[in-house]
Amino acid sequence: MAEILRPETAEQTADAVKWALAEETPVAVVGGDSKAALGRPSQAAHRLEIGGLSGIVMYEPEELVLTARAGTPLSEVEAAVAAEGQELAFEPPDFGPLLGGASGQQTIGGVLACNLAGPGRLKAGAARDHFLGVEAVSGRGEVFKSGGRVVKNVTGYDLCKLFAGSYGTLAVMTEVTVKVLPAPEKVRTILVYGLDDTAAAAVMSEAMQSPHEVSAAAHLPPSAAVRSSVSYVSGAGTAATALRVGGPEPSANHRCAALKEMFAGRGALEELHGENSALLWREVRDVAPLLPDGDSLLWRVSVPPMDGPRVVTELAGTGDVDAVYDWAGGLLWLAFSEDTGEASVAAVRAAIGPTGGHATLWRAPVSVRASVPVFQPQPEALAALSARVKESFDPKGILNPGRMYAGV
Repeated sequence: MAEILRPETAEQTADAVKWALAEETPVAVVGGDSKAALGRPSQAAHRLEIGGLSGIVMYEPEELVLTARAGTPLSEVEAAVAAEGQELAFEPPDFGPLLGGASGQQTIGGVLACNLAGPGRLKAGAARDHFLGVEAVSGRGEVFKSGGRVVKNVTGYDLCKLFAGSYGTLAVMTEVTVKVLPAPEKVRTILVYGLDDTAAAAVMSEAMQSPHEVSAAAHLPPSAAVRSSVSYVSGAGTAATALRVGGPEPSANHRCAALKEMFAGRGALEELHGENSALLWREVRDVAPLLPDGDSLLWRVSVPPMDGPRVVTELAGTGDVDAVYDWAGGLLWLAFSEDTGEASVAAVRAAIGPTGGHATLWRAPVSVRASVPVFQPQPEALAALSARVKESFDPKGILNPGRMYAGV
């Protein structure tokens, strides 16, 4: 019979892992369960749910640091920092609806374990860049700590960086410490209408290289733009390229004016303020509102920004493809019709091959996720290193086995 283990302390978590270790039986490590459909299907007999490890342990706004138990809902963390005029600058996305679930279910530990970041990654970095300290239980059943409350206190191996993006395959995080930053006073967005993908890539590149401190850049082709809840985007009847600036109001206004002057003549321009600007970037962050509903296969692809249009054009030859460009074109979200099936796997890998890109099958039926490489296949040497790291932390392979790669 499958067991559901619900520890409420680090010690109870260690006991649960020791039980699984003694039984040599795998456990699926679960936070809010919002990303159960991400990665390869679970191969674990039991569940280790860390939702009981919840609550903010320490928050010092003046020091820009927060510590919370790993099962703390992300919404609770974001509400606490927003009340102090601060934010998680890497803008963790909510992929619940994208993966067929509900919104607002993710935990701070889950966000860090998957190294998730939204449009702010361009300037602020990934989740791992804001991950300062961790308390965790290894697959050996050992409780350990790494890192500290400030970067300068991190000595030796910075295990936080290792766990970010490990999808719970190395250890069960019980407590995490993250860096927070002041939220911008005002956020403004410039829209450039009517650009094709290649022209949009050029505009985003120029904007990011300008002195105007653009904090995010995204491009919505017509099929994505029409799905936006922002009338200035969906009602335009064409593609929309978005450039975001933030800061004190006089500075934000000045930089918006400079960007308008810079791109005058490239296409019709519009400026978004307040809720319209915030809503657009939430849509870009979470992707789901901008892509087809239902059972389309979804890929998350990282490529050199100027190479994105070529990749999209090449893949359009395999069938209907809906695309959204984020990170100034360096991140592509590509939705294929369901009947594309496993054929999209070879097509995507081939399209990104010449530029050394990175592709993850983000949404697909269980049968497809079980039969193809979901994450980017690793070179032989890197795969061997990953296996040794996994063995060091989890020698019996009891934590989320096979979640990322078969047999690991």
